[in-house]
Amino acid sequence: MYIIENRIRYSEVDQDRQLKLGNILNYFQDCSTFQSEDLNLGLEMLKGRHRAWLLNSWQLEILRRPKLGETVQTGTYPYDFKAFYGYRNFFMRDMAGKYLVKANSVWFYVDTDSGRPVKASEDEIRGYEREPRLDMGYSGRKLQPVKEGEKGVPITIGRNQIDTNHHVNNAQYVFMAQETLPAGFMPSRLRVEYKKAAVLGDVLHPVTAHLQDGYAVTLYDEGGLPCTAMEFLA
Repeated sequence: MYIIENRIRYSEVDQDRQLKLGNILNYFQDCSTFQSEDLNLGLEMLKGRHRAWLLNSWQLEILRRPKLGETVQTGTYPYDFKAFYGYRNFFMRDMAGKYLVKANSVWFYVDTDSGRPVKASEDEIRGYEREPRLDMGYSGRKLQPVKEGEKGVPITIGRNQIDTNHHVNNAQYVFMAQETLPAGFMPSRLRVEYKKAAVLGDVLHPVTAHLQDGYAVTLYDEGGLPCTAMEFLA
């Protein structure tokens, strides 16, 4: 298990002084990145081998969002590797040890030259100690795109949304989708499936549908292909 400790910053909170949903994902992403870097399995190793771990799906249970100035622990560990997939839990806890957020994630390992998934060698996952998966609800990683719903304002991808893989960063899709939701709606559960990476200059078209217990949002590219499907559930 790998744990980092942080204090919630003003730049990370919303108008209610609570950590933004997308920034919870940023904390999780940073935590796993730091673990990889500390194990010498980070970006330089991956670049040298023409490999990358790409995120396939998120599932979050949000028990309480931390407040401005609060100190939290963010942790992560893998619980399984199968074929070219990696399965990783995340959590955020307060300093009393109470869970604030629990998360499951599915990743896939790719050859960056061919773009095809490949199985990670033992040398490429050494040091990632597997632990029993976190006690939380687990749903399938697949989400159906919204086909009928309210069409939102098209979004042109800018430079500040691009990460080291030259794709839109994972959390950015959530920030974009939240703009289509009613003001004040904050989910207690989040599901995300990444279907197609968006890049600089792409134009994404949000489509939002009301569900019995929340909202579904899909971001489509100009050709009508879904890039990301999300569910924000109460």
